[in-house]
Amino acid sequence: SDAEQRLWQHLRAKQLGTKFRRQYSVDAYVLDFYAPQSKLAVEVDGDSHFTAEAMQYDEKRTAYMKQFGIEVLRFTNLEIFENIEGVLDTIERAVKRRRTTSP
Repeated sequence: SDAEQRLWQHLRAKQLGTKFRRQYSVDAYVLDFYAPQSKLAVEVDGDSHFTAEAMQYDEKRTAYMKQFGIEVLRFTNLEIFENIEGVLDTIERAVKRRRTTSP
């Protein structure tokens, strides 16, 4: 999506202090962005994520990732387009926090 492409421009090449991979598979799930060193996933949610069924699926998926020690951050397309600096700040803080708390 356009929002994913915009976010990727800021995540690639270790711009936030860690390497992110795009479209990373964990078992049957594909994460939009994943930083293996930090065990941090970033998901970009478009309009289709706001139905009851989709929200339930996302919760199940997030719980599954948690079993592997993966933290999932979710942002809407609107957040990425209207507040990219806030989104990047949240991601950067999570990367730093996970770096200091991971074994």
